[in-house]
Amino acid sequence: MSAKVPQNGAEQPRIADEKAETSSVAPAAEAQSAPHATASEPQAAPAPAPRGPAYPGAPPPQPPKPLPQLLLYMFAAVVVGLTQGLGMSFVSVTIQQIAGPLKATTSEASWLMAAYLAPNACLTLLLFKMRQQFGIRRFAEISIVIYVLITLGHLWVNSFETALVVRFFAGVAAAPMSSIAFLYMLEGLPMQKKMNLGVSAAITVFGIATPVAALLAPFLLDNGGWKMLYIFELGLAMVSLALIFKLPLVSGERVKVIGKTDLISFCFLAVGMGLVTVVLTVGRVYWWNEVRWTGELLIIGVACLTVVALIELQRENPLLDFRWLTSAEIIHFTGALMIFRIILSEQTSGVRSFFIMLGLANEQLRGLYIVILVSTIAAGALCAVVLKPGRVALLHGFALVLLIIGTWLDSHSTSQTRPEQMYFSQMLIAFASGLYLPPGMLVGIMAAFKRGPNYILSFIIVFLTTQRIGGMLGGAMFGSFVTWREQVHSAALAQDLTAGNPLVSQRLSQLAGAYGSSIADATIRQAEGAVLLAQQATQQAYVLAYNDAFRFLSLLAFVALIILIIDVAFEKWEHKRAQAEGLPA
Repeated sequence: MSAKVPQNGAEQPRIADEKAETSSVAPAAEAQSAPHATASEPQAAPAPAPRGPAYPGAPPPQPPKPLPQLLLYMFAAVVVGLTQGLGMSFVSVTIQQIAGPLKATTSEASWLMAAYLAPNACLTLLLFKMRQQFGIRRFAEISIVIYVLITLGHLWVNSFETALVVRFFAGVAAAPMSSIAFLYMLEGLPMQKKMNLGVSAAITVFGIATPVAALLAPFLLDNGGWKMLYIFELGLAMVSLALIFKLPLVSGERVKVIGKTDLISFCFLAVGMGLVTVVLTVGRVYWWNEVRWTGELLIIGVACLTVVALIELQRENPLLDFRWLTSAEIIHFTGALMIFRIILSEQTSGVRSFFIMLGLANEQLRGLYIVILVSTIAAGALCAVVLKPGRVALLHGFALVLLIIGTWLDSHSTSQTRPEQMYFSQMLIAFASGLYLPPGMLVGIMAAFKRGPNYILSFIIVFLTTQRIGGMLGGAMFGSFVTWREQVHSAALAQDLTAGNPLVSQRLSQLAGAYGSSIADATIRQAEGAVLLAQQATQQAYVLAYNDAFRFLSLLAFVALIILIIDVAFEKWEHKRAQAEGLPA
């Protein structure tokens, strides 16, 4: 996982970026990588400290804020981050409950998530440059006002069609909220704390949105229906608005960075990313090859992304540096994050759908979500204390070991398994997720700084894209795998459910007897018993399918751990060889 970015002598374009990673994290990264002066060097007057920003558009260096003010900024980061996270998580954890009031099926309700994610997944790219051009303070204030207005619009939703439209614009409005939360978490921290405490705390806030939504949703639904979810979200948005206007972020010089070619590239990017997002979100629901339009959308999306690559490869100052993004190091980094997101789908998609299949409701999963929430926070706190560039591989290895154990324990589930039996395994998986992402982001930031501050833009896109697309891809792959294995197990079970089997006949008689007091006709009772037996067989096939999926993810985590060990061993061997030959390490 160590960063290895190829160096070149080309002059980097001077692009301003007001993202906190570039403005506030840059000095910390440079301080960690700067060579120390030796005693043999001639004595000279120390160079004066820079008084202005390190590059055009960056906010001027700020001293650490007093503790009370720092805590206020971190509180603002938590509120803004949860506001953005709950906006999507409320829909994902209550999709069965909100489909009815909107007069939609569960399959149709899945379009609410697609409508939200389609613009949200691609707008981040343009928003980075908008921050540079219009100033970070104005950007944050305008963004939160738009978000409040869009959230308010949910209160007038009375049909599925209007809900789709509002969710689309909610995805647009929520796009800048995660980066704003990140900015507030880093604002005012000492330089040496930004890369461990700031990064760990920000990512932890994003990680707890789903368990918090799952804990709050049953209570809100019982006390006002599905619109109460949006009233609560609106209240959080209003608190975020007050905090953003009361605690302004430091802005730097505004720099004009958006050109016509940027807008053209973004249009193709928006269409391409949006269509791919839609396919990943609803493709499994309609099944991939059952409807023609999923393939057509995927082809158009890939074609649009190809056009973006062709445009950007010809530019001196590209919106995205595809040559860097396709380098061996970034592909390695992206692949590691994508594999992790796929493994983590066991918790984000698998366990919840497993218990819903068994007939449990959100209220019965409350204890499980509390375990996940506490474990995620504990992992973030530990990561904030121990995270350093030299410990990234160790933290990732430990996280993969926890994932292997947790997913393997879950692979022994039965139809009688209840949330209490999964507390320990889900604690391990949640703790692993909190340990994995902050070191991964640290590696990417350090790698980007080797190429120059403007490469932070490209890295942030890589990181956010792998998290959003990786989460959708993981959920789609997990659900598709479970559906496939259920068909296999159902076919195998059906072969044994023959009328001549005495165990089957005995079970049919028992199930039919349950209707003895309500159905007088013996033939109808026997038919109802056969229906119940078929339902139980299908449920058992799903249990076996989920166990197969959990076992596969455990194997995937094990393979990832082996690759990590080989990678670390190879890096150490290269380092020793370079030292022996007198080459720079």
